[in-house]
Amino acid sequence: MHKKYKPLFSLDPNVTYLNHGSFGACPKIIFDSLIKFQKQLEFEPVNFLFSDLFEYLKDSRFALSKYINCDRDDIAFFPNPSTALNTLIRSLDLNKGDQILTTNHEYGALDRTWNFISKKTGCEYVKLEIEIPFLDKQKFIDSFKNSINSKTKVIFLSHITSATALIFPVKEIIDLAKQKNILIIIDGAHVPAHIDLDIKKLDPDFYCGACHKWMCSPKGAAFLYVKKEYQKMMEPLVVSWGYEAENPSDSQYLDYMQWQGTNDMSAYLTIPDTIKFLNEHNWIDKAKKCRDLNLWAKNEICEKLNTFSLGDDEFLGQMTTIAYDFDDVIDNKIEFYNKYKIQVPFVKWNDKTFFRISFQVYNSKDDINYLIESLKDFKK
Repeated sequence: MHKKYKPLFSLDPNVTYLNHGSFGACPKIIFDSLIKFQKQLEFEPVNFLFSDLFEYLKDSRFALSKYINCDRDDIAFFPNPSTALNTLIRSLDLNKGDQILTTNHEYGALDRTWNFISKKTGCEYVKLEIEIPFLDKQKFIDSFKNSINSKTKVIFLSHITSATALIFPVKEIIDLAKQKNILIIIDGAHVPAHIDLDIKKLDPDFYCGACHKWMCSPKGAAFLYVKKEYQKMMEPLVVSWGYEAENPSDSQYLDYMQWQGTNDMSAYLTIPDTIKFLNEHNWIDKAKKCRDLNLWAKNEICEKLNTFSLGDDEFLGQMTTIAYDFDDVIDNKIEFYNKYKIQVPFVKWNDKTFFRISFQVYNSKDDINYLIESLKDFKK
């Protein structure tokens, strides 16, 4: 598979790239779509930004809404999940004593966002300690059931965690939140085109996903789904012409979010071409093959390096995080890359060290064999 697909990407051929999960990689044909829109923007900037852009955005939202199964006007584009979720979190009416319930596996940037908000509002930010290896779904669900109280106002949960690469059972937690009348926010940055995503089936209050990771769109494309009943509460991170608009649309949410000052939104406009690429190449099947490669790699690494991964196969997709001793994850990562030209993140989490591997269609078993031999040599 990798021999066919690796030439479709612009990745450095001298680097073994085992880190698709961080920023993704964009196929050349989709990158060409980005350049096409940027050329249109520069050819006639005024007409493009005042007229053409909003029709293109509508087309992109329609294509994405079909892909993830939601209504077109319930999603807005953002440059990244961090910006989208900051916009949402800052829109919440949080007060002293309100409780935010989450886990100790959340993405570092959002963990910092919640810390900032808790200091600003006086709300309580509670992180459940989810043990690793992650083996028991019911224990996870019960930990939330047992931690909810009368002060719990929001549950914030990753669908697929970043550092620990685990697929959490979010549907059960969404249902639990609805039973308890608690707002539920799902950080699905790693989900679109990685595992199945059906918004209407999940039925979250809020769901954020990245397009530039596993969907392979150009960098700077993410979305935030907001259930209709909560859209009026959303406030723009940057107040611009959409606020108190002279010619408002039917959606205050889109008016507030779509225009936040002059910006190149070309990455958003590539979404129809991105989805066309995924469908033409049967990406659902490719994701399954990448997952198979990931599970093989996990077993091979754990056996040959005498270590363990952080989750059972049931909770893994195209990424795995594996325990490994490093002296200093930052210095060791730089040294390892410079010596072996392998792009793989070294992670410090809960005072323990790990590395995370993530697979896309351009990877092969040879990449893992080289990683294993390089780690052995690095330890000498």
